[in-house]
This record gives sequence, structure tokens and C-alpha cells, in this order.
Amino acid sequence: FESKYSLTFKCPMLIKLAIESLKDRKESIILALIGMTISIFVLFGVEHIRQQTKKSFVNALSGTDLIIGARTSNINLLLYSVFRLGSPTNNISWNAFKKISSEKEIEWAIPISLGDSHKSFPVIGTTINYFKYFKYGADRRLSLLQGTVFDKPLDIVIGHQVARKLKYKLGDKIYLSHGLSGTSFSLHKNYPFKIVGILAPTGTPVDRTLHVSLKGIEVIHRNDQTLDLKTIKDPDQITAIFLGLKSKITTFRVQRQINEMKSEPLLAILPGVALSELWQISELLENSLLTISALVFIASCFGVAATILSSIRERTHELILMRTLGAPPTFIFKLIAVEAMLITTVSIILSISLMYLTTTVFQEGLLINVGVNVEPYFADYNTLRYAILLLGGTAVIALIPGYRAYSVSRLG
Repeated sequence: FESKYSLTFKCPMLIKLAIESLKDRKESIILALIGMTISIFVLFGVEHIRQQTKKSFVNALSGTDLIIGARTSNINLLLYSVFRLGSPTNNISWNAFKKISSEKEIEWAIPISLGDSHKSFPVIGTTINYFKYFKYGADRRLSLLQGTVFDKPLDIVIGHQVARKLKYKLGDKIYLSHGLSGTSFSLHKNYPFKIVGILAPTGTPVDRTLHVSLKGIEVIHRNDQTLDLKTIKDPDQITAIFLGLKSKITTFRVQRQINEMKSEPLLAILPGVALSELWQISELLENSLLTISALVFIASCFGVAATILSSIRERTHELILMRTLGAPPTFIFKLIAVEAMLITTVSIILSISLMYLTTTVFQEGLLINVGVNVEPYFADYNTLRYAILLLGGTAVIALIPGYRAYSVSRLG
């Protein structure tokens, strides 16, 4: 036992003694290590999910310069047009769409018609421009996993999550319902839609959306069993418009012109600005999650402190022996602190490894089954920042067993 110690109590010796001491109590230390690792894993996990959620919000739409809808709040327009949440306050006339889309500054325009659903999944009516110009993430275009885009009024293209959860395949025929209720009694039974395409997963609301042509929307709302599908005209109203401009410089001018239109009360918003406002509202939730994680970590720190503190009485002979060999009481204090710091350091390394493994293994499953794109976890600046905070917190908590050991060694 005495061979572990030396009369020179410098930093390398301090770390070596701490490691040897932890090995002597490996059973209880392993339990403390597991508890600490789990708490740090939860903390890193919440932070990673928070960052990925924010990124998912931002990635839901890209390359669109303006979103236009009836007069409402910026956030409400963003929620119902992009995320299919909530309801529009009013519709836009088709004439307004034609007028706006024909302006010289406009490069492309995507009309959106909402208000129908299929088994709680939202349905949007649109045009081929949706598949040509709609982008998400880092300017990524929609792509088909199977089939083609709609060509006839009763063709339908479904998102990947819809196909997976409802076990649909190409050629299946389905009915749409009016409204967003999963048990809607307004089932449009006269006209079944044929699935002609299934979109590749995107990790955005597109995955849980069914897409039909605007003429298809007109068909089901006319409730005419003798309707000639070849004579269907354009709709009278739509819900929203996605605009792409030829030049970013004209964005604010076009936005102002649309907002000041006298023929119809419209609202044009910048998606990025509205997304920032939406994220500010969710800060309370994310701060609550971080607070819970911090409390879990603090509880784990006290658990480590309690484990080390309970061993002080058993180590009385060891501490007195170190004092006999010339170790000052402050060295004993530092030894206990280093032991706690070693436990936290190993826990941080294990947590980072576990986070990377978990996010890598379940990335594809989360995207396919849940529609959430969670990228593999890599240590970054935030990881370093949290690691420093964690080690600092451990050092503070370690004052309790450290002072106890210091007192015992002085009495010795």
C-alpha cells in the first residue's frame, strides 16, 4: 500500500493517486459513473434535440422569398401554410393570384389550397410548380421515391410518412375528407383519388402531407357525380401563395406592394423573419428542458459527492498514512476534488460517445418513422462549453467531501 505514495506530492502524483484510489473502490465508483453518464447524456441529448428542432424549423422551407395569405399574424400565416397547423382567417381570390404571379419581378409562384384531410393528415391542392420550385433544407428540391407527380385531377402524391404509417402503395385509391378531423363525416366518396407518387423523406411537414392538383380540389367540392373532369376550371379561391423573386433586392418593395393592395386585404411575410419570431415563442419550452437537465446533473453530482463522502471514514487510515509521508492537508483536499473531476471527465467522454452512437444508429429510423431529421452528434463549441460548466459544477460539489477529508487528515 505504501508503494503508492511518495514524498513529492505534485500534480502527476495527485492524478495517479486519485486513479489508484478510484480503482480500490471500483464497485461504488462504477455506479456513480453510470449515474453521472446518464445525466450528462440527458443534458447533451436535450441540447442536441433543441438545436436539431430549431434547424428543422428553418429547413422546412428555403428558397421562398415571400409567403402570401389573407390578413392575419405573421406566425399564423407561417404555421398554416408551411407547417399545416392552425387555420387561415380567410382565402385569397384566384384573380389576386393571377395578378401577383404575372408581375415582372416574380420568377415563380406556387398556389396552395388547404382545408381537406385524409385520416388526420393534411391535404394541399397545388400545381406542378410545387414540385418544380418548392425547396427545403439547403435548397434541396422534392424528389420522388416512387411513381410520378400528379397529371390528372384525381391523381394524388403522398408524403413518405403518410405512406409508411397508412401502409399505402402506388395504385391504391383513397378518399379525402373536408376539414382536419380524423373522423370527419364530410367524406368525399364520389371521387376516389389514385396514388401515383410517393415522395422521398425530407424531415419536414411535406412527409405528412398529401398533394393533389387544384382541379382535384375543385372536383371534390362540387359534389357533382356527372361532372366532366376534362372541363374543370381553375378554383375561385386559394389559401396561400409561395413566391420566388427574380432579384432579392426587390423583396421589400414587392412585400410592401402586396400588403398595400386595395383590391384585396393580403399579407406578405418573409419566411425567415416569421421563423425567428416563432422560435422566440418556443424559448420558454427549451429553457424549461435545459433547466430539468441541469437539475438532473446537479442531483447526479450530489450522488457522486455522497459516494466519495461515504468512503472517507473507510479511508481514514489511508489519509493518515499520506499525512505521515508528508502530504499537507491541502493535498488531501485536492485529491478528493481530482477524484470527482475524473469521474465527471470520464462521464463526459462516455456521454459524447453514446450520443454519437445513438444518433447515428437511429437517424434513419427517426426520419422514416417520425419525420424528424436528427443529425449525428459531434462534439463542438457547445459541447466544450457544457463540459467546462460540468467540471466547474463538479468542483463546487466536491468541496463537501473534500473538506471532510481535509478535516480527517488534520485530526490524523
